[in-house]
Amino acid sequence: MKLSELQLKNKIIMVTGANQGIGKTASITYASLGAKVILLGRSLKSLEDVYDEIIGLNYTEPMISLMDLEKADGNDYQMILENLMSEFGKLDGLLLNASMLGDRSPIAHYDSETWVRTIHVNLTAQFLLTKTLLPALYESDSASVIFTSSSVGKIGKAFWGAYSVSKFGIEALSQILSSEHQDESNIRFNCINPGATRTKMRKEAYPYGDDDKLVEPIDLMDKYVWLMSDQSRDITGQSIDCQ
Repeated sequence: MKLSELQLKNKIIMVTGANQGIGKTASITYASLGAKVILLGRSLKSLEDVYDEIIGLNYTEPMISLMDLEKADGNDYQMILENLMSEFGKLDGLLLNASMLGDRSPIAHYDSETWVRTIHVNLTAQFLLTKTLLPALYESDSASVIFTSSSVGKIGKAFWGAYSVSKFGIEALSQILSSEHQDESNIRFNCINPGATRTKMRKEAYPYGDDDKLVEPIDLMDKYVWLMSDQSRDITGQSIDCQ
């Protein structure tokens, strides 16, 4: 399915971790298809670079929303909602892409502080942001929430620690939300597992891996666009593998 067939015109879509990797590519792709993208991340400089790239390509002008998921408190989340409702009155899409790898070590030696940080960023912050933004999502005629899963969020593997546990939690969170909204046709919740992709996090996890064997983020965008478009409005509670 060609991306040109999946228009996102006039949709308001927020992307977390929009400054690099899959989040950056998704943001640019969504903007190219007519969506108003809210670029959420903690680094203003890198978000401005993505903003400039989108503008330079003459795509729909995005917005920047600064937020550090590790440090944000209730007021920060509430401000995101209030600004969103004041500006647009709704949210049509939410791609929860931001995450951290944590330690790649056995549980017996896993650093406790890193464990707590990883679970917070990868799972608790995703819960808080989604919960806070539900009122805006309810105002959409066809809202799509996409959580980012992983193969280690389906099968626990040695040395993946908190990252794996957080992704198992993401799968559960998505399923619970989908089940709780099964009678509401205007909102859906799904997981997407990008698989082995050439990103900074993949390099951190496999520093000696062969990058030439990895797909680029752009190669995954057909599924990211399909899940965000109205063509998937009957799909909910699913976990979709890109590769």
